[in-house]
Amino acid sequence: MVDRIRFVLNGARLELARSDVELRLSGVVPDPIRTHAVLVGGTWFPVRQAFAVATGLDPADYNSHTARRHLRSLGFEVSGVVRTRAATATPVGSSSRTLDTSTPVDESWHTEAAVQATVVAWLVRRGWSIESTADTASREHGIDIVATRAGEQVGVEVKGFPSRWYADPRRASEDKRTLPSTQAGHWYAAAVLAAMRLRGCRPATRSVIALPDFPRYRSLHYETHASLTSAGIEVWWVTHEGEVLVADED
Repeated sequence: MVDRIRFVLNGARLELARSDVELRLSGVVPDPIRTHAVLVGGTWFPVRQAFAVATGLDPADYNSHTARRHLRSLGFEVSGVVRTRAATATPVGSSSRTLDTSTPVDESWHTEAAVQATVVAWLVRRGWSIESTADTASREHGIDIVATRAGEQVGVEVKGFPSRWYADPRRASEDKRTLPSTQAGHWYAAAVLAAMRLRGCRPATRSVIALPDFPRYRSLHYETHASLTSAGIEVWWVTHEGEVLVADED
């Protein structure tokens, strides 16, 4: 996570700070959310509206993916399908939030199984042969994905992002005792340990951690990036749109 970004959009060089986004959206009433949303100052906004207000750009000049990517890089939480109650749009500073928990955010894309499937498909499209995959549903031990191409082997440790609700339907109405951000820290640590073990037992195999692209994981990666690089461990990000981005290349 960074406080300020510089980027080029349609040939124009732009700069945007996290504080700019928060200030310019203060008091703005969010438009209805159709698909992609960003949380700023306790209020959910359509990502294109938030990016337009923050930058002064015409929403016709960019798509939702571009807005999501830049806002996410500034540490804002972005989501896919979010519904809002028409009467609950409140300005920054209000104690209420516009997220309607009666219609939960689509979390299917960032389960461990979904992330693993996305990475497998991405590898196959790039000519890799899948040697093995672990059954994530049964918590099968071992490397989650092993693939080979042209004499090179890669081992991928996969993690999802914690849900805010219990998977057990009998507990669907309960709030989890452990916050997703806290649980994500534990999962990230477990992924790093697994990747380090792979480096130790298979030095010739590329060791990779695959994670859904969330600000919490981005922040943890920022804090550990230098150590992971020194250990020869790569990080791949899986986006809501089904893309795989290689850290340091995205």
